[in-house]
Parts: sequence; C-alpha cells; structure tokens
Amino acid sequence: MLIDTYDRVATDLRVSLTDRCNLRCTYCMPEEGLQWLAKPDLLSDDEIVRLVRIAVTQLGIEEVRFTGGEPLLRPGLVSIVEQCAALTPRPKMSLTTNGIGLKRTAAALKAAGLDRVNVSLDTLRPDVFKTLTRRDRHHDVLAGLEAAHDVGLTPVKVNTVLMPGLNGDEAPDLLAWAVEHGYELRFIEQMPLDAQHGWKRDGMITAGDILSSLRTRFALTAEGDGERGSAPAERWLVDGGPHRVGVIASVTRPFCRACDRTRLTADGQVRTCLFAREETDLRGALRSGAPDEEIARIWRLAMWGKKAGSGLDDPSFLQPDRPMSAIGG
Repeated sequence: MLIDTYDRVATDLRVSLTDRCNLRCTYCMPEEGLQWLAKPDLLSDDEIVRLVRIAVTQLGIEEVRFTGGEPLLRPGLVSIVEQCAALTPRPKMSLTTNGIGLKRTAAALKAAGLDRVNVSLDTLRPDVFKTLTRRDRHHDVLAGLEAAHDVGLTPVKVNTVLMPGLNGDEAPDLLAWAVEHGYELRFIEQMPLDAQHGWKRDGMITAGDILSSLRTRFALTAEGDGERGSAPAERWLVDGGPHRVGVIASVTRPFCRACDRTRLTADGQVRTCLFAREETDLRGALRSGAPDEEIARIWRLAMWGKKAGSGLDDPSFLQPDRPMSAIGG
C-alpha cells in the first residue's frame, strides 16, 4: 500500500512514457522545443512493465494512466499496454494523448487491453489550434477522437484548456460539440507548468468563469460529492443528463485532500505530486539489481513524505523547475 502521513492512499499511477511531443502548445513548451532526455536515461519497455507490476501486485495500484510528453510517440506502447493488461490483478488502463496518432493506433491499443483515452483538444477552430499548438494538425485530432470512439476506448474524454484572447469564448460551443459526438468534456484551469514560465495567475480563466460561460446556454446540475470520489474533476449534468461536463480547478479549487495519485517520470523518478520539486529515484535501484521488495520499499518511503497540498493556492507559488513534458500530466 502507498499511504502518506495524511492517510491518503495512492491507487492511481501516472506513467510518463516519453518527454517528447509533436506539438508545441504555448502553455507547455517554447516553439523551439526542449532539450529532450537522452535515450539511456529513459526507462526501457521492460523497466516500465516491471515498475507497473510492482505497483499493481505489491503497492495496491488499481489504475494506470500512460502519459507523456506524447505517449503515442513511444514505439513500444502497444506491447507495454498488452503486458500490463496481463497482470493479476489487472489494472484499469487509460492513455492521455494529443490524439494526432490515434487514428492509426486506436484499434491496436484496444486489442492490447487499453480501456479508454483522454484526448487534449482546446478549440474547434483550426486556425486557433494552429496558433495554440504551432502545428496544423487539427483534422488529425478530430480523426483520432472518432477512431477511439468507434473502437470502444470509451468514455472518450476531451481535455480543454481555455486561454484569454485565443479560445476563451469557446466553452459553450465545445460543450455542444462534445454532447453531439458523445464525448465527455473536461475543462482544465491553466496551470503553471510551462517551461518558459509565462503563466500568470492574473487574467487566467477560472472554473467560475467557465461555468458562467456554460450556463449562458446550458442548465448545469452539480453531481454530489459521493459521485466525485477522488477524481480531480467536479462534474455537472448537462440539461438534466445523461451527458456530463467536468472542470478541473487545480488553481482555484485545489483537491489535494482527496488525491490518490503517484507519478512515475519518463526517466524513472517517483513524484508524489505534479507540482512537487522532490523526486525519488527508482531507475537507479532497477539498474543496480535491486529486488522488487526493495523497489517497493523505496516507493513507499517516497509516498510517506507526500506534502499536504500542491502549493497552488499560495499566490507566491513558483513554477516547478521541470516542464510538464518530462513529468506527465
């Protein structure tokens, strides 16, 4: 079991498979990209599967989310999913992706055992997409979403970040589109995870702003706390249901008290929080020949030191010194 001093138990593992990405989203990284991790520093496919196995069989992990960077850039992704699906007990498995390569891989991922996907899409306007991501790939994301839905990687969740002056007016249109296509839309407050440190609290579009905008067109009924559990998204029924919309308000409504996550970076470090500065090295233990029991012990110690909160509710919060692409969202 992975438990901390605040009696929170981690059952959800986020695994970053690569720090690389084929987009250059303005809220994540600079246009020229970043200095990527050297290949020897990355965990191998076998090392990833071994750590997931330890987490599932010895540490009580029930859900595994594969992230990046962009996880579809990982050559061994399908094999990793297939091997993790064969574990006993079998974890629930999902993938967070920008969707560009999803049309090509959705069927193989489903056959390998992936349960569902989260796809990042911030706009319905191709020109705005190109401005936000610095790439002209909007049509590929839409095709990837359709493919994921068609092969049964459901519920297909769409993650959206609203930016002032770019897509800040699109919330109602995005929700109408998601309802029409059977996707579950989740708005995420912009977080201080950009490598160029351009994030500013002043002027950000908050959860309150998003909900006010949605209510100009839809009736929203809040789900009860019992429905939310440890999920980061607060959810509302849209026009009485069955469709739902969620808002992840990491900045203005932190949900740290119910956090059930542990994170593994692409280079084999444990992070107890997306915004943590401290990391615990598992790669070194793996490569020095440590047995599973020793790796589990190190992981437990890392989680025992988890802090009470992310610090995002502190106006003086400073951005982490490692970009999101290396940590995994």
